Amino acid sequence: PALPDVAILRGLRGGPESWSAVNATRGAAWEAEEKRRRKRRTTMVLLHVLFEHAAGYALFAVKEVEEIGMLLPQVEECVLNVGKFNTIVKLVAFFPFKSAQSALENINAISEGVVHADLKLLLETNLPASGKKRKVMLGVGDAKVGAALQEELGLSIQTGGVVAEILRGIRLHFHTLVKGLTAQSASKAQLGLGHSYSRAKVKFNVNRADNMIIQSIALLDQLDKDINTFSMRVREWYGYHFPELIKIVSDNYTYCRMAKLIGNRKELSEENLEAMEEVVMDSAKAQAVLDASRSSMGMDISPIDLINIESFSSRVISLAEYRKGLQEYLHSKMNQVAPNLATLIGDVVGARLISHAGSLTNLAKYPASTVQILGAEKALFRALKTRGNTPKYGLIFHSTFIGRAAAKNKGRISRYLANKCTIASRIDCFSEIPTSVYGDKLRDQVEERLSFYETGDAPRKNLDVMKEAMLEATEVAVEIKRKMEKKEKKRKKREKRRLEELAAEGEEETEAKKAKSNGEENGETETVGKKKKKKQKPEEEEAAVLSENGLQEATPAKKKKRKSEAVAEEEEEAVPETPQTEKKKKKKKMKGEDE
Repeated sequence: PALPDVAILRGLRGGPESWSAVNATRGAAWEAEEKRRRKRRTTMVLLHVLFEHAAGYALFAVKEVEEIGMLLPQVEECVLNVGKFNTIVKLVAFFPFKSAQSALENINAISEGVVHADLKLLLETNLPASGKKRKVMLGVGDAKVGAALQEELGLSIQTGGVVAEILRGIRLHFHTLVKGLTAQSASKAQLGLGHSYSRAKVKFNVNRADNMIIQSIALLDQLDKDINTFSMRVREWYGYHFPELIKIVSDNYTYCRMAKLIGNRKELSEENLEAMEEVVMDSAKAQAVLDASRSSMGMDISPIDLINIESFSSRVISLAEYRKGLQEYLHSKMNQVAPNLATLIGDVVGARLISHAGSLTNLAKYPASTVQILGAEKALFRALKTRGNTPKYGLIFHSTFIGRAAAKNKGRISRYLANKCTIASRIDCFSEIPTSVYGDKLRDQVEERLSFYETGDAPRKNLDVMKEAMLEATEVAVEIKRKMEKKEKKRKKREKRRLEELAAEGEEETEAKKAKSNGEENGETETVGKKKKKKQKPEEEEAAVLSENGLQEATPAKKKKRKSEAVAEEEEEAVPETPQTEKKKKKKKMKGEDE
């Protein structure tokens, strides 16, 4: 190390003693520098890498890595090889998720850049602490997660570069690095978590169905363009035959209906006057159409051309009617999703603001200055480029308030209206029970501000208006809750009745089946009894015949007893002794005496 100039000069001025002092100083400086170098060598940097998988969190320790040659083809091939990659990293800890719900919660936290309790526990338990001789660094793939970890746990975070390459290798060989995890189970875990994560993201906007509003307003704008184009085509096409109708009927929808109704103008008579009055809603216009048809200068038209014009007119009419239905649908949707914004600025303008912002949540996040010029981005950037005047309003220009304001007050009222639109959108986005109370109050405030610009009457203070709105909103919310609870009770009652009816029907079916089975069993027993009786009758007849002939028959009686002893005993008890049995006894006695 270089010595200070002062010490060198002193050595030059003095004698040998001064030179020895200089050498001693040099030796001390060299020893100090050597100590610093040794200290630098002994201070190790331990790099750990965090990997988030669908199965759980994994913490790897990096054994050796070279930053300079990491992107060389040979090194990249080493990352692809499992055996060589095992020499670079080592699994320190693996924290598996307990359930699918736990995995979904953790992945949501990671996507939002929040440190979950499970991840915090893993790092606090398994990540070694930094000391004087070693410095611990944690490599993560997402910079947002790294910033959250650094803020919460105070760790040294590294992202990109070497970490990205190591994570690529871990992602490729993860099922081999973790014991007990197969490639099939890892892919199943990824598929299941991916489905549940996507489902949760889609379900996020189910109650706030602003997607339907975006699609319906886009379709409404497209229908307006298409109906306008098609109506002009009908006017031009039918105008060759009846040009005077264009001046009498100016509305596109009404013109198409009239073209379909009239058809050939030469066939038009006073009988069609009532039908034309229903379409035009004006008797004077209907009479003017009839008079014009008699003195029209249009060309004649063939029946086939007329059929085509009528079919095309009917298509345009159906499109116009569908547009009316779509307008009603948009109105109902806006009242459900953003009632305050719809009350304040109107259904169509509110829907266009939501569509341009992308969602109601995005619109609620915008400041009032952004909402004011939303839709006028081209004019804004053109003004910034040319250093001209920036636009005063964008989509909110279509509101009635700006049209009613004077030219000098248009900018002021647009700024005020944008402020109120922002408040309304935030209330709609984050309130649990949507009501239009705040929208009504905000609309009244805009009206008061308009009158203030015109007449100078001072408007009410915002604080007083909001207090009134809060009181009314709480009352309305209580009423809505009560109605919802009542509906829920009715629904539960209907469900209970339905279940009871189903249970009763099931019981009736089981009883009918039992009765049917019992009837079949009874029928079988009856048939068996009939068969037995049929068998018994011929046996009794044979016994009677044999007794008359004087032959002894003991075996049939025994057979009867063997087959049905109970039946035979009952018959013997019931049947009294006949004269035939007495004759048998006498014959037996006579035989005994002869023997």
